[in-house]
Amino acid sequence: MTRVLIVGAGPAGIRAAEVLVAAGLRPVVVDEGARAGGQIYRRPTDGFKRPPRTLYGSEAGKAVQLHETFDGFVCDGQVDYHPRCSVLGLQDGVAQVLGPDGVFAVPYDRLILAPGATDRLAPVPGWQMAGVFSLGAAQIALKSQGVALGRQIVLAGSGPLLTLVASQLISAGATVAAVLDTAPWGAQIRGGFDMALARPGVTLRGLRLRAGLGRRYRAGVTLTGIEGDGTSPAAVTWRDTRGRAHRTACDTVALGWHLRAETALADLAGAEFAWSDIWAQWLPRTDAAGRAQDGVYLAGDGMSILGADGAEIAGRLAARACLADLGHHVDVAAQNRDLGRKRRMGRFAKGIATAFPWPAEMVRALPEDAILCRCEGITAGDLRRTLTLSGPEVNRAKSLSRVGMGRCQGRYCQIAGAEVTAAQVGCGPATVGRLRAQPPVRPAPLGVIAAAADKPE
Repeated sequence: MTRVLIVGAGPAGIRAAEVLVAAGLRPVVVDEGARAGGQIYRRPTDGFKRPPRTLYGSEAGKAVQLHETFDGFVCDGQVDYHPRCSVLGLQDGVAQVLGPDGVFAVPYDRLILAPGATDRLAPVPGWQMAGVFSLGAAQIALKSQGVALGRQIVLAGSGPLLTLVASQLISAGATVAAVLDTAPWGAQIRGGFDMALARPGVTLRGLRLRAGLGRRYRAGVTLTGIEGDGTSPAAVTWRDTRGRAHRTACDTVALGWHLRAETALADLAGAEFAWSDIWAQWLPRTDAAGRAQDGVYLAGDGMSILGADGAEIAGRLAARACLADLGHHVDVAAQNRDLGRKRRMGRFAKGIATAFPWPAEMVRALPEDAILCRCEGITAGDLRRTLTLSGPEVNRAKSLSRVGMGRCQGRYCQIAGAEVTAAQVGCGPATVGRLRAQPPVRPAPLGVIAAAADKPE
């Protein structure tokens, strides 16, 4: 039987598995989560008392259905599921996977990558302090443990997740001091019009959540810094649309500017990339169904930022493309319907990108002493001084400055580093290139890797 490996068990991975199982295949699913669902439908630990409606809001029914579908496959032995596992590298049709018991190899004939996305972060002076988290981290703590990561919280950034996490924290009883959005009202109105045309119901739900934030919400702000004693935040400083300075006291800050596609495995699998002006990041090239290379298919936010509903559609499309390439019968009508739905999701996503733009100018104007790379403690000034030797190419700048060499491997700093580099040399971020992925794409203990290498073939 053909060996199909699915990486990721969020909405895209679950729907891909569903299509393959219906065709009689038994895919291997490798998932970093303890239970299937992904970030958007992350499940709490056993014994957690908050009901799905509280955790997932209007998407509760969909979340439960996805969970039950995949759990049924696992229970019936229709998928080979590996939770709490990370793919470290891909080579010659073999995935090297790190699990609780060490590194093991998973051979495959076809590969469906559905790794999702991470927070897209912009550096703010002072963000290196403990007590400054990403919006995703704040949401994970709330969903999986029922914990608010502070007593007086400021959320800052832009994008739908900013409003959603703020609303979830408030509903859970947390104190949210302010929700600071760098997106100006003009951009939000322009993008909101396109969003409403593509998905009016979803847009209306978002507006209702926004209205619930009341006077906590401020649009068009410029973040100037996070004050504190070096160990925890004390306040966020910012300017409003008129340039007036403000200081909001807090003990916790959560930052995020929508999402950054997780593309490291796609890079190792041989996908080509193109700069997206819409999303201000490098995204892999695929055809409409998600084909990236011969035998390699991409789905979900790791391919393009289309949200949870778009991820489900992309998962089905990628799985059907895989089946078609294997010679299986595919429901062409269903595939065409999903292609149409994906196009509509794309229009909605473009509206989001217009409404909540990446704050390029704020990043380019970072002070010299502002930390750019949290993992390595590298400042914006350190990177700028490196450019006289490295020139305008991010991989050479990385090798000399160490920006992007830390534990996160550039996931949190590479987009901002490209902006700082581009501003210094007087070009756009697409011109300076992208950081190449290197295995292992996730941190792994050297002892475990060495032990795996010593195992006899």
